[in-house]
Amino acid sequence: MKIRDLKRIDAPLMLEWMHDEELVRFFPTNFRDKNLSDCEAFIQAEDACTRNWAICSDEDEYLGTVSLKHIDGENANAEYAIAMRRCALGTGASHYGTQAVLKIAFEELELNRVYLNVLEENVRANKFYEKAGFRYEGTFREHLLVNGKYRNLKWYALTKADYLARKAKQ
Repeated sequence: MKIRDLKRIDAPLMLEWMHDEELVRFFPTNFRDKNLSDCEAFIQAEDACTRNWAICSDEDEYLGTVSLKHIDGENANAEYAIAMRRCALGTGASHYGTQAVLKIAFEELELNRVYLNVLEENVRANKFYEKAGFRYEGTFREHLLVNGKYRNLKWYALTKADYLARKAKQ
């Protein structure tokens, strides 16, 4: 597996996960209304505070997107995000992409902290983030309105010290 910059050819496979009701049910964004042009625009967009990569198979097939958003150079932190196609679940691709982007965050961008938030009810994701080394920091109760219901949002973070300690153990 590898990560690389997103390419326009990734757009149809990106749209696949966006239209998968089971995969997007925990996302606050309404992806059901997205189309191929929206995916292409996302891929082409340039933003100094956001970096997106494709997680790919060895054959260069797009499996998902991993991102660092709201990159704050002054405070040396960024928000982590990931979205995967159904065929990539359970393959180790999410783990690979996460570790690759954390290496970029801490070793290349020299960030001190990478954080994320996830709906409390997304048990699979919560377990994944904890296994990846993110530490639970707290819950914002009834923070997001998703599908007409207020949901709790759990916050996690990984500091550079945490990252280096985990790397030393491996």
